[in-house]
Amino acid sequence: MATHGSAKHRPGFHAMVLSVGFVLGGFLTQFCRMFLPSGAVKEFLTTGVTPSMGPLKIDLVIVSVGLGPIALDVSLLSLVGVLAAYLIARSLF
Repeated sequence: MATHGSAKHRPGFHAMVLSVGFVLGGFLTQFCRMFLPSGAVKEFLTTGVTPSMGPLKIDLVIVSVGLGPIALDVSLLSLVGVLAAYLIARSLF
């Protein structure tokens, strides 16, 4: 008997769904920032938390690599995008 739910999927599948969801949510956020009129609804939907890390510099004698800063903008619409991607992936697979 086949199991139902997300336990049958590998971690790569979940990472892909999260990535697609955050990209979809980012598009929704930018769309609303551009086209919604100023007001409480726009502020509520598009205000986000932006944790950041960096810059990170790794200096090996032969190679020097700099990375950063890396930031992630998480808003309510980003979470809506993750939820939409999850529901679509769940219905397809």
